[in-house]
Amino acid sequence: MASIIKASINLDMIDKSKIYVGKKGKYLPITITINDEVDNYGNQGPVVIEQTKEEREAKAAKIYLGNVKVVWTNGDNVTAAPRTDQPQQAAAPVGPPDDLPF
Repeated sequence: MASIIKASINLDMIDKSKIYVGKKGKYLPITITINDEVDNYGNQGPVVIEQTKEEREAKAAKIYLGNVKVVWTNGDNVTAAPRTDQPQQAAAPVGPPDDLPF
């Protein structure tokens, strides 16, 4: 199960109160969602600041930081987003051609 996921986040949207200090530095807990469908911009999901249980129960608005796109996968867990910088390949035929003599 391997994939490469590319993300961009808007640093201006980071809620500084959500940053915590750990043993090796400062951390921001985030949640990344991979959707089944690709959006109009080729993105496959959002990056949001992780919500506490209380925030989820209160239905607090999520803080969106950016988007993610799967750029490579071995096919076992997610599907890569279509690339816009290369021509699309036609799908391979599923069955044998109809014009076979047997």
